[in-house]
Amino acid sequence: MENDKVVTINLRLIIRRILKEKLAFLIMIPVVLSLSILYIWNEPRYYTTDTKLAPELNNSTNSGAIGSLASSLGIDMSQMKSADAITPMLYPDLMEDNRFVVELFNIPITTSDGRNYNYSDYLANHQKTSWIGKKLNKEETVTLDTISPYHLTKGQSKIAETIRKNISLKVDTKDGVITITATSQDPLVCKTVADSLRTKLKEFITTYRTDKARKDVAYYRKIELEAQAAYEKARKEYAKFSDANQDVILQSIQSKTEDLENDMQLKYNTYSSAKNQYDAAKAKLQETTPVFTILKGASVPVKPAGPKRMMFVFITFVITNILLTIYALRKDIKKIFI
Repeated sequence: MENDKVVTINLRLIIRRILKEKLAFLIMIPVVLSLSILYIWNEPRYYTTDTKLAPELNNSTNSGAIGSLASSLGIDMSQMKSADAITPMLYPDLMEDNRFVVELFNIPITTSDGRNYNYSDYLANHQKTSWIGKKLNKEETVTLDTISPYHLTKGQSKIAETIRKNISLKVDTKDGVITITATSQDPLVCKTVADSLRTKLKEFITTYRTDKARKDVAYYRKIELEAQAAYEKARKEYAKFSDANQDVILQSIQSKTEDLENDMQLKYNTYSSAKNQYDAAKAKLQETTPVFTILKGASVPVKPAGPKRMMFVFITFVITNILLTIYALRKDIKKIFI
């Protein structure tokens, strides 16, 4: 078409334009590189480690890893209904709950230099910060017995958000493996936090999955003890009455003896049934308790995960050159779009 413009690239012209603005390049590039180096070298280094675990798989259920995982945690995939309100895919959402996060506040940690803190104190008062960074509120004294999980103070809320940023919890949709990733400025703290969260998660899942079964065990144990006491009482009454009237042949005494014997037998049957129910409840509790396999233990990282200082400086250098080149060619670029 007549209005179409053909854009040709003249390398000699580009070089001349750049050389014409060489002063800007000579001034801006060293300044930007110096500022980027000053910024990135002042940023604290951080370390990352991860640990992986999976519930025991049950091959007798639906095929597929998720079906096996769901079955081991009480989920009936064949009926597309869950026996639990919390499915494995929702475990990462636990980090959004303040109560779960607050339980991590008092994790005992030891830094690489041998100092002992709890996790919240370490985050609030012993983190390195850059010259442009903001420290958490040091005036906050954080202990579990002074925290209301759903009514956090400003300082406590900042610590909770920092924990959420430092910890990642993911569930693989293909094989059901739970991956916990922890980040910290101290490599030993990094490992401790990952191990602690793995333990907390296992405890949470186990407690949640076995809640009803544990209540059933406690209930049937109570019934068994009551039935046992009633049986022991009836047995003693029968034995006492029989011993006292051993040589008596009166029909009324024999009838009373038979009544006591029958009552004792009924109470024994009740006790025996209650004991069977209690034993069944204990077996059910054992059955519903999930078993976890640690596929990968958290290790103390040797090399920092970031920041990538050389990469940051290099990218800053490239972006600066691109912007300066655009500035040098601004008139020619303007002509193209007019």
